[in-house]
Amino acid sequence: MSKTMNEQLISQINQAATPEEAITAITAIAVSDTPEINSINAVITALSHHHPMVKNAALEALVKLGNVAVKPLIAAYETSRDQGLQAYIIQALAQIGSTEAMDLLAEVLGTTVANHCQGNVRRIAARGLGKIASNSQDAEVIGCAQEKLIWALVSPEDWGLRYAAAVSLQEIATPTAKAALQTAIAQEADTVVRSRITLALESGKTNKLPMTYDR
Repeated sequence: MSKTMNEQLISQINQAATPEEAITAITAIAVSDTPEINSINAVITALSHHHPMVKNAALEALVKLGNVAVKPLIAAYETSRDQGLQAYIIQALAQIGSTEAMDLLAEVLGTTVANHCQGNVRRIAARGLGKIASNSQDAEVIGCAQEKLIWALVSPEDWGLRYAAAVSLQEIATPTAKAALQTAIAQEADTVVRSRITLALESGKTNKLPMTYDR
């Protein structure tokens, strides 16, 4: 993509009179062979757009861009104080599944869980860790993700996080992951989570599930 074309698309996103105009520019950046950092950042900024169609288009574009978008996404997360934008960034990183995002996803997953609006973001981070580990051949990567997910599997209060961890550990499918699932089912009181752990233990196949956990 030429510098001039890049600047035109950025301007079109920033000054779009309609959601459709912004989406057209975002889509053009997504299919570019050599997107520049400024255009990637413009798409990341569009995650904060007031129109949900534009937000969704930006999310899809960043996932399509893949690994080239990971570092800009992480940088945007670290500099932003907008929890809504941060949530979209975590969703994009979780779907891309790059090992570069592993530390941030593990940080978002945390070591304690509170019942507040960030709960769903933690669940998405758990699914991202599952994707990274299940696609990796690196024992250290798998071990680090697995350790976080095993903690999340038995964490108090947040049933959705335990559910997400069970799905991710099923994907990883190591002996350690299976042993953790077997241990967890003995102490799990929530019937929905217990049912999902049972499915994980019975099935060797991965289920593609949406990254939302509302009940």
